[in-house]
Amino acid sequence: MNEQEQRWLELARKGDQQAFCRLVDAYQRPVMSLTYRMLGDVEEAEDAAQETFLRAWSRLHQYSPEHKFSTWVFSIANHHCIDRLRKRRVKVVGLDDTPLAFSIQDEAAKPEEALLSQENAAEMQALVDLLHPDYRTPLVLRYWQECSYQEIGEVMGLSLPAVKSRLFRARQKLAEEYERSQAALRGKTQRVPPVYAQEATRTRPTLRQGISTPLQAALAGAIS
Repeated sequence: MNEQEQRWLELARKGDQQAFCRLVDAYQRPVMSLTYRMLGDVEEAEDAAQETFLRAWSRLHQYSPEHKFSTWVFSIANHHCIDRLRKRRVKVVGLDDTPLAFSIQDEAAKPEEALLSQENAAEMQALVDLLHPDYRTPLVLRYWQECSYQEIGEVMGLSLPAVKSRLFRARQKLAEEYERSQAALRGKTQRVPPVYAQEATRTRPTLRQGISTPLQAALAGAIS
């Protein structure tokens, strides 16, 4: 946090609602990014982000200054999103995972470039919708929020070795899913067992030519 944000936090902890609103303005974009990647639906992500800040406001007395404010808020958002996923009556068939791309369009981008980017983002979000949140969370935090291993551990309540282990397996699973999507794109049929199915059966999506920088980072080293 910069000095101004630190001041807002100090005032908010004393009950200053206006100061907290300024913190919301400063952190709503990364929180919305996290909730969208976890839930895969814009409207639900907006509701989850709003609920996250409402809970943060009511729990400011629990916040410890020794932790980053962003990490603390991410933890609230992550737990709330997982609760929402559980309420969807999802059935976990197996552990699998992958992250997604929530691209914020450059205002100067050409219309056709923006459309292509949106299509890629939607396809990658469809992949994420198939994944188990226990693995989705560390990937999103690592490659889209650029959190350290320690920060991921604080958000998820995991030890450093556990964070590294989950990320290692998640990258492997990500590579497998990406390769399957590319095989399907090349016209190869391949029977793939469901990994994270909701009430209705979903069709495994395929990625097109472009992939986002965070996805490239997550794939790096996972595909030999």
